[in-house]
Amino acid sequence: MKIRIHFYLFSSVILISCLFVACEKETPTDLTKSVLIPQPLSVTATGSSFLLKNDSKIVATTNDPELIGVGQILSGQLAVATGLSIKLHEGNEGQKKGDILLELTDSEPSFGGEGYQLEITNKQVKISSNTPSGIFWGTQTLLQLLPAQAGDTGQIGSFVIPTGSIQDYPVYSHRGSMLDVSRHFFDVDDVKRYIDFLAAFKMNVLHLHLSDDQGWRIEIKKWPNLATHGGSTQVGGGKGGFYTQEQYKDLVQYAADRFITIIPEIDMPGHTNAALASYPELNCNGKATELYTGTEVGFSSLCTSNEITYQFIDDVIAELSAITPGPYIHIGGDESHATKKEDYLAFVNRVKGIVEKHGKKMIGWDETAQADLTENSTVQLWASPAFAKEAVSKGAKIIMSPATRTYLDMQYDSTTRLGLHWAAYIEVDSSYLWAPETFIKGISKEDIIGIEAPLWTETITTMDEIEYMVFPRLLSIAEIGWTPANNRNWENFKGRLAAFGKRMEAMGIDFYRSELVPWEK
Repeated sequence: MKIRIHFYLFSSVILISCLFVACEKETPTDLTKSVLIPQPLSVTATGSSFLLKNDSKIVATTNDPELIGVGQILSGQLAVATGLSIKLHEGNEGQKKGDILLELTDSEPSFGGEGYQLEITNKQVKISSNTPSGIFWGTQTLLQLLPAQAGDTGQIGSFVIPTGSIQDYPVYSHRGSMLDVSRHFFDVDDVKRYIDFLAAFKMNVLHLHLSDDQGWRIEIKKWPNLATHGGSTQVGGGKGGFYTQEQYKDLVQYAADRFITIIPEIDMPGHTNAALASYPELNCNGKATELYTGTEVGFSSLCTSNEITYQFIDDVIAELSAITPGPYIHIGGDESHATKKEDYLAFVNRVKGIVEKHGKKMIGWDETAQADLTENSTVQLWASPAFAKEAVSKGAKIIMSPATRTYLDMQYDSTTRLGLHWAAYIEVDSSYLWAPETFIKGISKEDIIGIEAPLWTETITTMDEIEYMVFPRLLSIAEIGWTPANNRNWENFKGRLAAFGKRMEAMGIDFYRSELVPWEK
């Protein structure tokens, strides 16, 4: 498997050396004092330290292609983070002091598909897991244990981490964020940088909102005007843009190399003006609409009574399914105010069949719970607990994305210079102090596959602005998705955030400096 190290590799490389490390001149020996996000299940210290040096190596103890890929990424991350040239070696021979071992094992059934054990002695580091993905998450923890640059530790050409053992696995299998590239378009490098953010905090899903009233962002070869015309603008009238299918496949592979699944969303039957402007036959009157660059919602609808609409959807889902190896296609389905309810329900039922015909499972926003769902369907809660409970009663599963807690485009408070506040002002404590399994009475952990934090981009135009709205709330969502509720504590989390602040500042991240967090100076 060919693994590419992205030029920016921001959170899982550049952030490693300054964002995730302790800046202590004394040799660290207490692993329990390490600042880790998400909080691991268990951490045990053994009171010594491990020295990472230039002649250390990464040893993949089997020739599993995915394991080799993890080792290649780790080698690249360490090179940027430390300046050390730590090479990957395959096979179980020639281990020596200072090495990092990556070991697949089937001896820990409690780890499931993503858990890992990180064992650090004064001789070597060993990361073991049942799967390569678990080992990858273990490497992300290891990177957070790295100390500051050599000049800060007094150890020229070497890096010291405390010894001990970490055992860890996630509470939810679906942990992600949604990035809206329709209201404002973000190019491939920006999306890869966002993927790096997710990987660094053990988040394994990127939900891409690829179409809306303001822009269509994915090439569909049978309907080329969708991208070239429908993708030509954005909110405020800017240039817009779209991903070719080759660019999209590159993003999918880049994410998969980091054990992140991309879920593409084509919003329908509402939020479709970009498509309606591209092809007149999708409108009931046969006339193309004008391109839209505002921010109102609920005014557009595909013509649900025209057969050409379903041929269009079939073609789009077919092409998207062919280049999306993940199990899901998201059909949107929210705020379809311009579609009569009976037409909306018939539409969702039919589109669900189209999605399944192409070998995928349907996800829809919580309004889709009103349709004929099955156990293969997933509903993403954003606004209506009643719809979420209706979905569960029909056998569907839930993704928890309550707007009042997880929407990263919501302002922190009334002084926030970006974002909106129609759902709530969401301070850092509000984004952290809740649990998916107790958020709605009648919906249990067994009904929930996981959690997502959406970032809608009506007011967001640059990566710098993304960083400001995402950090530090994305860290809250990452910990909620990974760490059991009984192992989470606001005061403890607030202290860990405080330690992260100076490192984010050193790397030039424009994060929100909540007054609730005692940021270290």
